[in-house]
Amino acid sequence: MMPLRADHLPQAVGLSAALGWPYREADWRFAFDLGAGLAVEVEGQLVATALWWPQGENHASVGMIIVSPSLQGQGIGRALMDQLMQQAGERTLILNSTQEGLALYTRLGFAAHGKVNQHQAMLEHAAHFVPDSVNVRVMQAYDVQPLQQLDLAATGRDRSVLLRALFDYASTLVIDRGAGVSAYGCVREFGRGVVIGPVIASGPAATADARALIASLADAHRGQFVRIDVTEDTGLSQWLAEQGLPCVGHAIPMVRLTSLQVCPAETDARLFALSNQSIG
Repeated sequence: MMPLRADHLPQAVGLSAALGWPYREADWRFAFDLGAGLAVEVEGQLVATALWWPQGENHASVGMIIVSPSLQGQGIGRALMDQLMQQAGERTLILNSTQEGLALYTRLGFAAHGKVNQHQAMLEHAAHFVPDSVNVRVMQAYDVQPLQQLDLAATGRDRSVLLRALFDYASTLVIDRGAGVSAYGCVREFGRGVVIGPVIASGPAATADARALIASLADAHRGQFVRIDVTEDTGLSQWLAEQGLPCVGHAIPMVRLTSLQVCPAETDARLFALSNQSIG
C-alpha cells in the first residue's frame, strides 16, 4: 500500500471503467487534487484505490474505493479502509456505498441513512425541463461567502475547499430575490457528459427553487448526457423521471460517527443533489 500519485491516474481510469464507472482522467484528477488517496500496486500495476476528502476539522467524505475484480475478496478493501480511517483521525466520515460494499462498511462502524437516487440520460431536445429565470442568475464573485455559509447550513460540513474548486470549474446559478442568495446549483463536465450538483436551497420555497435551478442547468445542456444524484427524501425523483432523466441506480449514504460529532444547528437549508456520489 502506498499514497495515490498523479501518475497513477491513467491506470485509475481503467480500474473504474472495469466497474462500469464512467470517470474520465479529468474526473480522477479533480478528486485527487481535492483530497488524499491510497493505492495498491501488483507488479507495477495499479489494482486498488481509496480516497478521502477533509471537510473541515470534524468531517471527511470517503470514496473511489475500488479493488480490481480479479483481487476482490482478499481483504484489500478492508486494509485500504483501515489505513484511510487512521489518516482521517477522529473526523466523522461519510460515504455513499454500493450494495456490494454495504457489509464491509457496516463492519467498520458505518450506519446507513436513507438513499441516493442516480438519474441520467441523454437529454432530448424535447425534454420537459422549463427554465424559470425570474429569480435565477449567474453566480458572481461576491456570492462565494454567502454560498459557503448556505452550504454549511445545509450539510453541517465545511466544504469550502470543494466549493472553491467547483466555482472555478463549474457553471453556477443562484436564486436571488433581492435579499441575498437562498439557493445555488452547479453543473460541470463529468463522465459521459455533465453532472448537475450540488444543489442546495433554503426557505419555504426550497423545493421549488431547487427545481428551478435544475431546470435552468439542464436546459443549457439539451442534447447532452446529463446526470444528477439526489437524496430520496427530497422527493425529486419522480419529477426528474417525468422530465426525461430516469432513475438508473441507487447508493446508500453511510455515516461513521466519532466523539467529535457536532450537533447541527437548526436550519431550513437542504441538500437536494450531491456534487457526485464519491465526494458527496
